[in-house]
Amino acid sequence: MVKPATVACPTCQREVLWTEQSQWRPFCSKRCRMVDLGAWLSEERAIPGDAAPDPGEADSAQPASSVPARPS
Repeated sequence: MVKPATVACPTCQREVLWTEQSQWRPFCSKRCRMVDLGAWLSEERAIPGDAAPDPGEADSAQPASSVPARPS
């Protein structure tokens, strides 16, 4: 019989069996899942990259619409 793989919970590092019975995988519990979600929502975690442009600042160098005008 093959032993199921284990992963570390991203929040608390507890070992989690990677099986269909592990309801919250890769997290060990609903609590750890919600702690992780809270970190993303509060922007404690983010995917590295350039900052998104501020929607309040209109860039005059870019056209207002990327759809070409229809000929009359």
